[in-house]
Amino acid sequence: MSTLLIAIIILMFFAVLMGVSWFTSRNADSETFFTGNRRSPWYLVAFGMIGSTISGVTFISVPGEVGNSAWTYLQFLLGNFIGYWVIALVLIPLYYRLNLVSIYTYLDQRFGLRSYKTGAFFFLVSQTIGASFRLYLAAGVLQIAFFNDFGIPFWLTVLITLFLIWIYTYRAGIKTVVWTDSLQTFFILGAVGITIWVILSQLDLSFGDMVTVVDHHPFSRIFDWDWKSKTNFFKQFMAGVGIVLTMNGLDQNMMQKNLTCKTRKDAQKNIFWFSFAFIIANIFFLSLGVMLYYYAAQKGIDLPSRTDDLFPLLAIKYFGPLAGALFLLGILSAAYSSADSALTALTTSFCIDFLNLDPAAPKSKRTRILVHVGFSLLMFLVIVIFRIINNESVVSAVFRVAGYTYGPLLGLFAFGILTKRMVKDRFVPLVGLLSPVLTYIVNANSEAWFGGYKFGFELLLLNGLIMFTGLLLLSHNKQESR
Repeated sequence: MSTLLIAIIILMFFAVLMGVSWFTSRNADSETFFTGNRRSPWYLVAFGMIGSTISGVTFISVPGEVGNSAWTYLQFLLGNFIGYWVIALVLIPLYYRLNLVSIYTYLDQRFGLRSYKTGAFFFLVSQTIGASFRLYLAAGVLQIAFFNDFGIPFWLTVLITLFLIWIYTYRAGIKTVVWTDSLQTFFILGAVGITIWVILSQLDLSFGDMVTVVDHHPFSRIFDWDWKSKTNFFKQFMAGVGIVLTMNGLDQNMMQKNLTCKTRKDAQKNIFWFSFAFIIANIFFLSLGVMLYYYAAQKGIDLPSRTDDLFPLLAIKYFGPLAGALFLLGILSAAYSSADSALTALTTSFCIDFLNLDPAAPKSKRTRILVHVGFSLLMFLVIVIFRIINNESVVSAVFRVAGYTYGPLLGLFAFGILTKRMVKDRFVPLVGLLSPVLTYIVNANSEAWFGGYKFGFELLLLNGLIMFTGLLLLSHNKQESR
């Protein structure tokens, strides 16, 4: 693609986002930023959540990873499906009954102030690292595709992209995000659909032919029953349930959108429909992965050493300008649908959970804007540090660390919902810190201790179990002074 075409795509993308921001921010107040005035149509939230759950990492990695683990990722997705239904039937009624803005307020009502701050702290750490990492990847794509041609340094690319996100989210916050997520979902699914169409056209195949290719291809194997394998069905399935419960149901970023629905029933309806749409969307990503490898084999194209490079390589160099343009739109949409909602959620959590800000207070706007700016700068610093490290294994390790911090959240909420016992609130932060440390030690020694067993995604469940056990040891039947 030419530099001019790339520039036009980027400018049009942000121009549309700014237009949506203007439309959604009319008559907006602080309550609009935090709750969207609880007027979001459930179907809009459901459609937009597809885009917000598909990060830039997923957009590129899932099709490429098919070459390593076939369709075993679907086992994980089946667990996700069950997890979403648990969210709809258990967590959504809880959040609506308590009329929460920040979901971590529940921990204060259930256990006490220190438990509350512990949960909110782990969310802030996880979300800051995770969102920065995803935006780091997107900024890298923009740098290579466009900004390098003008001699613009990477740090300035990051600053520009964060500034644009800040501009279209600082006024209406979550209300704007609900609408931009839907638009970005359209771009993501459009990119996948057009890419599949281009592959079929170039290989002279029909849709029925594609189904046959995917069905008979060795990369379409779904189930793995080897108990030692990281992709074992039961490991993947249970991890899928746990990760959705934690990274969606216990994550302010995802739940804030659901809590903008008008009623509890609307929010539940949103989750139910989204769970089906999410599976279907990911089946298309997996199918695309098989077709990318099939296309490379038919055309005699050498595969890149990194599976993550397969989709970008073919989209930009072999599929033509239309597919290349839509790939760029897709990666932009996947990255920014995660980043804009993350920035809004971080601002909400810090304002509500640590500053005790009243969303309806007239003077809350100035504080909220300053916090929004602060987290934008924090994400900028984290991304620049990722760039300075410039070591893929180190950066990936940092990203995995963020995953460890969701375990204490899972243990806290599970203990609060599944038991009626109280805890010694003052010791909860210590247990929260020890839980990921002990999880890391077990993971590092699992093969030696458990006969060759390797942890996969289910490591999160172990983390949550350790936290739950620690809380159980600190618990008592009667409520005591905290």
